[in-house]
Amino acid sequence: MIKLLTKLFICLMSAGTALYVTVSEQNQVMAMRRAIPPLAKEVRAIQEENHHLQYVIDRFENPVHLIELSRKPEYGHLKYPRTADVIILQVPQER
Repeated sequence: MIKLLTKLFICLMSAGTALYVTVSEQNQVMAMRRAIPPLAKEVRAIQEENHHLQYVIDRFENPVHLIELSRKPEYGHLKYPRTADVIILQVPQER
């Protein structure tokens, strides 16, 4: 009788432990699933900001805009370099 109760107690403890571990893992999974939407929203906002900044950079680097800037008085001191001042470096060939 005591052997039967001991075996039954061990089985119940093992089943309880397995159930506890399973529930704990499911809780961790659910916590991660709840964390995903805010992070996805943040990533989307960062991507939109990157697209906006790239648009601003492209507008600024537009040759028409750069020529307009060169005509302003505060950039009047900037001139094209003379051909004699330009140094061209040779790129070594890979073998």
